[in-house]
Amino acid sequence: MSSGSASCACGTRPGDGTHAVAVDPDIKRAVTTRLRRIEGQVRGLQKMVDEERYCADVLMQVSSVQEALRGVSRALLQNHLKHCATAAIGSGDAAQRDAMYDELLELIYKSVR
Repeated sequence: MSSGSASCACGTRPGDGTHAVAVDPDIKRAVTTRLRRIEGQVRGLQKMVDEERYCADVLMQVSSVQEALRGVSRALLQNHLKHCATAAIGSGDAAQRDAMYDELLELIYKSVR
């Protein structure tokens, strides 16, 4: 789905079209915590590069950040499946259901690259 769209497959988004329809508070808390930790890891990576640390050590830290970001993606996908996808697929609206299937496939394809 394009980033300029004002609605998702589970209905019109509230406000300006950039906010989630529903966010599980536990998932939001976990994602926020993970992103703060990742932010610190990236600052650490910048320092390692500035200090000209051994390339293999920097690469190991890059790998760690990538895995942490994959964890964030999994949590956000879980939220999307729990709220938007469930609503769209169960809505009885064939167009809405098909749009959600297409969106989910696109998300899965992008995540396995």
